Amino acid sequence: MNFVHSAPGTDNHPVVVTRVSDTQWHAVEDDLTVGRGVASRRPDGRLFVSIDTWHGAVFDRIADAMLADLTTPLYTVVDETDHDARSAWERAGFATARREWGYLVPTDPHITGLGAVRPPSGVTMVPAGEAEEGPLRALDRLVRDEVEATVGWQRMPAEVLPRPAGTTLLDPSKYAVARHVDEYVGLIRVAPLTRQPRIGLIAVRADRHRRGIARMLLAHALGSLHHSGTASAWAEVDESNAAATALFESIGARRTAGTLELVSR
Repeated sequence: MNFVHSAPGTDNHPVVVTRVSDTQWHAVEDDLTVGRGVASRRPDGRLFVSIDTWHGAVFDRIADAMLADLTTPLYTVVDETDHDARSAWERAGFATARREWGYLVPTDPHITGLGAVRPPSGVTMVPAGEAEEGPLRALDRLVRDEVEATVGWQRMPAEVLPRPAGTTLLDPSKYAVARHVDEYVGLIRVAPLTRQPRIGLIAVRADRHRRGIARMLLAHALGSLHHSGTASAWAEVDESNAAATALFESIGARRTAGTLELVSR
């Protein structure tokens, strides 16, 4: 497809914005590519957009073209300290929908205080890579349904890894599980990224909340990382998630970043 949007440029040359595929737009001025726009659909079905250009005027042209070609709602994310990017998206009609805090999480139990954590009565840990795949997938589906029925999955940290339709759990080896008798009741996923491991998900069945299971899961995961020589991990928490915020801050996690999710409806 080849939809074209033309407008005055940055140097009295016209900027031509062309939709070069279903998901990409190019801005060309005087035979030079001066900006790009990309749309990508997240696993939760929402459509996110991004724009790469040095020029504010070109950003506006690309944003206008993308908004004309796509159906809303559309989403984007920006670093909360990047005021220029935020202003550019706000000019295009986007508004803040949510904020996500980024935490640097120590692993040393002498810092976190998690070394003294004991499992709740009848609860044991199943280390990463040892969980039975069937019950693990069932627990993952259950906690996702519970989240979706309450605050909504869009309130969870963004998950952008591509996955087959209908699949929410790609690599069972990354999950450690809390087991009560013969039932899986909580899980934690740690992605072993090169620069810094990321705590991608920590969740407990709704009927097992407030029993110390989440704290046990975190103690296990961070203790394993500390034992392997990793000093810190990374985690993102929606600012409205008071329980998760309290949990991480109680173990000495330090808030070092903030991300804004913006939406155009």
